[in-house]
This record gives sequence, structure tokens and C-alpha cells, in this order.
Amino acid sequence: MFFDRPDSGELAVLVHLELSQAEASNDPREFEELVISAGGDPAAFLSGQRATPHPKFFVGTGKLEELQRAVLEHKAEVVIFNHELSPSQERNLEKVLQCRVLDRTGLILDIFAQRARTHEGKLQVELAQLEHMSTRLIRGWTHLERQKGGIGMRGPGETQLETDRRLLRARLKSIHKRLEKVRKQREQGRRARSRAEIPTVSLVGYTNAGKSTLFNQITDASVYAEDQLFATLDPTMRKIELDQVGSAVLADTVGFISNLPHKLVESFRATLEEAASADLLLHVVDCVDDERQRNIEQVGEVLEEIGASELPQLLVYNKIDLNDAYAPRIDRDESGKPVAVWVSAQQGEGIDQLLEAVVDLLAEDVVHTTLLLQPSLGRLRARLFKNNAVISESYHSDGTNELEIRLPLADLNRILAAEEMQSSQLEFVDPSGQVQRLAV
Repeated sequence: MFFDRPDSGELAVLVHLELSQAEASNDPREFEELVISAGGDPAAFLSGQRATPHPKFFVGTGKLEELQRAVLEHKAEVVIFNHELSPSQERNLEKVLQCRVLDRTGLILDIFAQRARTHEGKLQVELAQLEHMSTRLIRGWTHLERQKGGIGMRGPGETQLETDRRLLRARLKSIHKRLEKVRKQREQGRRARSRAEIPTVSLVGYTNAGKSTLFNQITDASVYAEDQLFATLDPTMRKIELDQVGSAVLADTVGFISNLPHKLVESFRATLEEAASADLLLHVVDCVDDERQRNIEQVGEVLEEIGASELPQLLVYNKIDLNDAYAPRIDRDESGKPVAVWVSAQQGEGIDQLLEAVVDLLAEDVVHTTLLLQPSLGRLRARLFKNNAVISESYHSDGTNELEIRLPLADLNRILAAEEMQSSQLEFVDPSGQVQRLAV
């Protein structure tokens, strides 16, 4: 029912008003891109200004007449507003225009419905659609207000509208229950990765910033990547190997957009929690976008809403191939810590610098050294092997083991505590070849 989308190429009339009392105006160019991403064919674009929305039609009576003429002239099948419409405004407009009317939230939900591929993604989209639809059940169809007829069904019973509402509540409850199961499964996966000390790196950013293209470059995956809004909907995770860190998990997530409908944030919370629990966020930014700074701020607002604003973050300025003034580089702060990387995911430029910056940020608590173990420390050697910490091993003539190890500091301290040892009791070989006492 909720995924029977109409064929693409619907003729659409677009409406965008500049409201003087609006907190933040939606970008009209982005709005047109959204319509095209949904498969619409913009036939006309009506714009104007109002101090406040008209309570009945959102637009004024003069603009409504202009809208009627545009619908008739172009034989438009749908009118789409770059604003949030109330259910009554949608009904009133449909009655006058005699065609479907969609607001910004309905448009984004339509795109999400087209993009959903996995079972979880479809559940999340259906949840958002049902919650959006719950206030729009009447839609002017009068038969919904009549009671059921027929033998045994006359008299005081539910109206069709009440039946629909009851069925909708039951479906919402079922979806919430299934998504809660998905959330718990994801949480179990995160706990398992945490126990194994496998860090998670999540790609976040404004829609169409190039996250999936970057993901494919780093992981050699074949995730769907297109120059369109919300090309990625279902989260994808891949294991990668990083120098000095070892195994890590890279996650590609859904893109954000200005004024992202709250229903979507709630519905996709199970997916967005992957970003909220990451060890590092790679905030991908389209560096040639005129609205670059505004997009960064919008992503920051969504991250704050899902409780991820305090996580370590690395800005990744993408698409440097579209401007000759940019070149691959790492920007560092006063302490030498990476704060931004400039790359071209499409051309593969700057990927090495990006991985170098990621390693610098993740490897702060990783011990990478060469230990000298006496023959009496055989149990310690076995524990290091069991934790996959040993990179290479060689023997000296006196029986001493030389082990190159790499593991998180917390793991090393746990192993030493199990052996009732202090790090200062261990010897290591420094870069100059001198034997020193380990102190971590």
C-alpha cells in the first residue's frame, strides 16, 4: 500500500514563498532538485512573498488563482509546496485545484519510499509515512464518515474513518515493535565491536555531499552513488584495515537536509544511532556548494538532535576536482591534530591524506612498539597472540623473544593486570635500536 509509487515524470507545479516571519527559508534550488530526485517533472515554478501564510490556502487568493491557471495550462498532476502544510490546507487546496497537493515533508517521504531497499529501511519509511498520514485520513472523502452497512453491521458501530484510524494505530504499534527489535540487534553489534576494541567511523553530512562515493573509494564497495539528493537511504557498513589501528568499521549513513522533518529523525533513529555511537565522525562537505557553511550548520543541528554533537569530528571537504584553487591536504590545529582534509572522492585524490588523518585521531590510545620478552614470560607472549596484537616475532640467541605488537592501550593494561605486571617491567627497542623500559 505505502510503496506503490506513481510512475516517474509527473508534471508538477512548484510553489515557494518567502515568508517574513519564517525562522529559516528553504532553498528554492534545493527544492527543485528534490522534486527531480522524486521523479517529478517541474512544469512551472511559482514564487512570491507573504508576511504570514494564509490560514486556509497557505497562499493568498491572487496567488491561488495564478496557481489554478498554471495547473490548467500545463495539465499538472501534482502541486508541491516548499513548505509545511496543515492537513486542512492540503484538503482545501486539493478541492480548489482538483489535483494532488504535497508539502515538503510529503515530498521527502516520497523520495525515501523510492530509495528504501532493505526491510529495516522500508519499515522506517512506512513509520514516518503513517505518522504523517494519521492527521490526513479524511482528505475530503465523505464515504469515510459513513457507518458500515449490510446485514449485521447496521446501527451504532464504527465509522469507516474510525476503522481506518484503529487499523493505522495497530500498524504503528507493530512497526514500533519490529524497529525496537532492530535497535536492540544494532546495539548488540555495537557492544560486540566495543568489546573487541574495533573502532567505528561514520560518514555523515548534507545530502549529495559525496558520502557514498567516498565510502566506495575507501572500501572498494559498490554502494549506489548518484548525483541526486538522498541517493543513499539504507546504512552500509564495511570492515577496513588502518595502519597503527588495525581493524575498524566504516559506516555510510543517510544524508541530512535543512529542516529535516522531525518524523524522519524519529523514524530513522535506529539507523542514526550508528552515527551517535561512532568513535569518529567524518563530516563530508561539498566544498564548492555556495551554501557550504549553512549545510555544515544544518548537519550540526541534526547531530545535536540525535546526541552526537560532542563526538570527535573530522571535516572532509569533498569535490576539490571541481575547483582548481583546491588541492589535497590536511589542515591541523595548533597542537598538530587534524581538523579537516581536502579530497576528491570521484577522482580518488586525497584519500591517503584522509586515512592518515583518521589514523592520527584513532591511534592516540594505540601502543605500537617492539617488546623484548624473556623466556620466563611465555604466558604474556601467549596472551598477546590471543589478542591478535603480534605483527611479527623473532628470536635472539639467548632465547629472548622480539615481538612487534600493536594493540589499544586499554587491552595492554588489561593483559598486564592479568599477569600481575607493570608496564615498567617490560623492555622495548626504541627507533635507534636501544633497549628501554616501557612506560605507558
